[in-house]
Amino acid sequence: MICLRNRLRLFPRIPSQFRTMKVVTIPVREDNYAYLVIDEPTKRAAVVDPYDIAKVSAAADTHGVQIVAGICTHHHFDHSGGNKDFLLKYPGSVIYGGSDKVQAVTNLVKDKDEFTIGNNVHIKCLATPCHTQDSICYYVTDAVDDTQPGGVFTGDTLFIAGSGRFFEGVGSEMITSLDYIGALPDATTVYGGHEYTAGNLAFGKHVDPTNDALARLSEITEKNKITTGLTTVGDEKEWNVFMRLDTEPVLKATSATKDTPKSAVMDALREKKNKFRGPML
Repeated sequence: MICLRNRLRLFPRIPSQFRTMKVVTIPVREDNYAYLVIDEPTKRAAVVDPYDIAKVSAAADTHGVQIVAGICTHHHFDHSGGNKDFLLKYPGSVIYGGSDKVQAVTNLVKDKDEFTIGNNVHIKCLATPCHTQDSICYYVTDAVDDTQPGGVFTGDTLFIAGSGRFFEGVGSEMITSLDYIGALPDATTVYGGHEYTAGNLAFGKHVDPTNDALARLSEITEKNKITTGLTTVGDEKEWNVFMRLDTEPVLKATSATKDTPKSAVMDALREKKNKFRGPML
């Protein structure tokens, strides 16, 4: 039997094809991501953060799917700004979101709400306030085959090796939100809202230069222009400094001690990242 730690070190890993569920990445704007979440047997699909309707439509045509829903991670324009056009393009579809600030939202969701796309794609809502107060992460699993790893769409809450800015919250809220995501199975694939991996990697190496896990991430980044969908929740707990607040490198970087409140460490680390101008490794 292969232990989990060893399995998580096998890269590159591309767990976007499941038995009845498929995830298709759609790059939009300069560095945003939208996603098709497809129930393969019914060919019905939802779109996560459908900003660019032309690109969404092209992807749907390529994969031969019927779009039935939009799923928004939060209200910021680069994530929900395409919703009105989405409803015009796909009449009869619905848009899920965490507040009425999400453009054209039809179905408000809250923590632990659940719904299904097609017959087989199960989606659970995880409230993760901080970047915005209406931030929702969506944990998707294959309802037919529970041995397959699920995926989590994290919007601007969790990025590969990073976190979102605290626009509407404070460090303690981001700690709670990242812990919530971190409680998902380690094999859960991470699908973030932006391609920020190179910059996050550079900051991670600046804070935690001897972390071997960051060397693995460096290899992924060098080999892949698009890094979303290649890593897991378990990986984040190994290399994401925002999920490793009690480690010696993070405490040293934030001039903290073991007795410093974690919220203060998180606030200091976020401020340090905001000001970081290191190389894009």
